[in-house]
Amino acid sequence: MSLVEIARFQDVYEADLAAAFLASHAIEVSVTERFQTTVDPLMQRALGIRLMVPGVQADQARDLLARAGSGEFATDEGDDLPPRPTRTWAFGALMALAAFATGGFWGNSLPRRFRGVSGTGMLLAGLLFIAVWGGVAIVAKLLLDPP
Repeated sequence: MSLVEIARFQDVYEADLAAAFLASHAIEVSVTERFQTTVDPLMQRALGIRLMVPGVQADQARDLLARAGSGEFATDEGDDLPPRPTRTWAFGALMALAAFATGGFWGNSLPRRFRGVSGTGMLLAGLLFIAVWGGVAIVAKLLLDPP
């Protein structure tokens, strides 16, 4: 029995969800690249996570995924969650500054590469914070108490 790739996902959780959906419809499914992507999460984007099924079930599995993607199996149940807040460029800039100021990212091999700039980043972030709030205070003083 040869396995055929029926779909490729960028996220292991999305692949697991699709695999569970197919398994609930009696499709024998296998999620590949699980080991590589859980050891180093950055590999998820590089490799992609593939769903493999036996060749005789490939057409049925592709059809089920297409129908699920079109919303055929959707229900109103569970859709009472509030919408996710949209993130602005300011949020992204704040997160990048926080990563630089604290020495990099956590959870993979990057902190060793960024460890040297931690002190400098903290100093620059502090000076930027003081400069921005100092400027706000000066502008507020000029507007509220003109000379």
